[in-house]
Amino acid sequence: MELFFILLYMEDIEKAHSIFITKDTSENSSALYIVNVERNGKIIYTWKGNQRNTHIGLYDPQTKQNEHLYMFERDLRIISCSINNERTLLAVSFRQYTEEERVSQLLQSVSKYLTLLIEIHPINNVRVLKAVDSCVRVQFLYPVEGRNTSTESHLLLVSEDKYIEQFEIHVVAEEEQKVVIQNSGQLPRARVADDLIWAQWDMVEQRLFYMVPKESKSTLKCVQFYPDENFNSILESPLDVSVNDTQLKLVNFGYDYCEDQDVAAKSLNLQVFTSKAGGLCVCCSLASDSPDEITYSIYFLHKGYNKTFTVSLERTESHQLKEVAFINLDYYVAAYLPGQFLHLLNIQHPDLLCYSLFLTGEDARIGTLQNYSILSPLMSTVLDCHIGSMYAVSISESALLHLLQNSKRDSERLAALHCALLYFQHTEDLEMQIIWWISENLSTCHSFDPIQEFIIASLYCRMCPETHNLDKLLPYTSLLDWIGIIPGVTCATDIIPLPVLEFQNSKDFWKKLNSNLESVKYAEPHLHYHNDVLRREWRNLSEEREERPTTAYLRNIFENARKVLSHLDTWDSEERLVPLFQEEDFQQQLLMGLMVAQLKDHLMRHLQYVGRKKIDQIVLDYVANLLNLVHQIMKEVWRRYHLRSCIFCL
Repeated sequence: MELFFILLYMEDIEKAHSIFITKDTSENSSALYIVNVERNGKIIYTWKGNQRNTHIGLYDPQTKQNEHLYMFERDLRIISCSINNERTLLAVSFRQYTEEERVSQLLQSVSKYLTLLIEIHPINNVRVLKAVDSCVRVQFLYPVEGRNTSTESHLLLVSEDKYIEQFEIHVVAEEEQKVVIQNSGQLPRARVADDLIWAQWDMVEQRLFYMVPKESKSTLKCVQFYPDENFNSILESPLDVSVNDTQLKLVNFGYDYCEDQDVAAKSLNLQVFTSKAGGLCVCCSLASDSPDEITYSIYFLHKGYNKTFTVSLERTESHQLKEVAFINLDYYVAAYLPGQFLHLLNIQHPDLLCYSLFLTGEDARIGTLQNYSILSPLMSTVLDCHIGSMYAVSISESALLHLLQNSKRDSERLAALHCALLYFQHTEDLEMQIIWWISENLSTCHSFDPIQEFIIASLYCRMCPETHNLDKLLPYTSLLDWIGIIPGVTCATDIIPLPVLEFQNSKDFWKKLNSNLESVKYAEPHLHYHNDVLRREWRNLSEEREERPTTAYLRNIFENARKVLSHLDTWDSEERLVPLFQEEDFQQQLLMGLMVAQLKDHLMRHLQYVGRKKIDQIVLDYVANLLNLVHQIMKEVWRRYHLRSCIFCL
């Protein structure tokens, strides 16, 4: 059963784009190719129309509407294309002639590549930005969403000669709402980066990641572009990645399918992914010495280490085996080799293999996605560069539950359990099905306790969104020293230098990344709460109470328990068939009150800026939710096996 849902965007584009063209009967006359994805999610695509004219269109996935942007009255190979936020300017880069065509037609003096800036509101003047023999990519910057129409646009130009510059373009509105470029001479420009060997554009967050060589290794840098049109270098991180600096590799700067296939073997297969929780990963496919193995590395920069995986391939006779593709799923990074394996790695907790799900065979298929030039331009999105199609990708809840229920390996069960709770959050139906699975498989899980993992993981997913940095303090598993073994896979972990950040008053991602890096500096594993001390204290107090009268400390502990019980949700009469928390139980209340006291002390040490009142509420919510989960487990078992309340009265 396939783990992923996959939705093809191209079907919607193909349904609507035919209104712009008259199809002829020649083969592939109107084949669509996606050439760019803008920040607002709109997709720029191209196709060959009647008379082999080259058309450029814009598709909006939200409204499912298409817009015809421009037409060249000749057969061109579009390399890169971008439209500004106001849809008044179109930048296009294309190859005029191949080297063979230039020689055969005596066109040596004509440049091989042309980059144009076109006024399209309405279609009017065309300005040449570059006429060179090296390939050029273009990308408009987008202001913050909701901003009023601007008379100024900024365009990034990325050259195969290993530099990036920014053009500043002013426009004016003339009669009949015509918008034209104001600059009559040279457009103002600024240098953004030099000597780069690899670059990736993050269209959603308007970030430029790029790498420059440094001795035998390389350095990853990041430039952040801001709504006020300013930009600055914000990150620098050394990477132990051997690079071929003769071939520039560009990611998300347009998709030149023919060129990408020609140079794929020579260029660096590397992508940078970020997550909402401040995760920063560099995914890289490495050369392997053995034809029967494939190697890839994930640099978890926000954790200060990288993991290198070497996978033994099941079938090596296929000539199509090339490189691992990486897919950004926010909480997870997927390493995918069609026909071989699918590896899901949790970004926030990559240290434990219990969060890593490795699948082979039919379970590792992602729909019909079987080509080998795959990129992930947006979160939960895949672009097949071989055929120019884009897909929305998501994990299938039913397939994940099927894997949990049918797998015989503890490693797969544990990873599927955590993935289901984290990826889909805590839906009642999902939790009910997991509880049913636990009730039937409690004795078949040999290396972990499914009840304990379910409760701890569920609490973690429920509580962490409430307060910043809470995810670094609450437990997320009971298996801190559990080392699972994935058959056919070896893993090596190496400590790497932490990135250096340079920012002031930054928000959102950079603030969260900085918080993650600070946690690593102060020994993050020791920050997570665990109950070893709680158990010892509980046993000691249980024995002392039998010998001594109740002290003020114990009275405070029991007061904590009383607050938790009063904080619990009121259950209706049907749910009260499960006789929990209905009578005074000294041992239970002691344990409950102790957990409140110790968890509160733990959070006060690390969340002082939150305030005592907020921490008191977090702790009460945590322990009350824990009891609610215990009650929910009992309730579902009660219903499943049609038990009566008298059974537990003893």
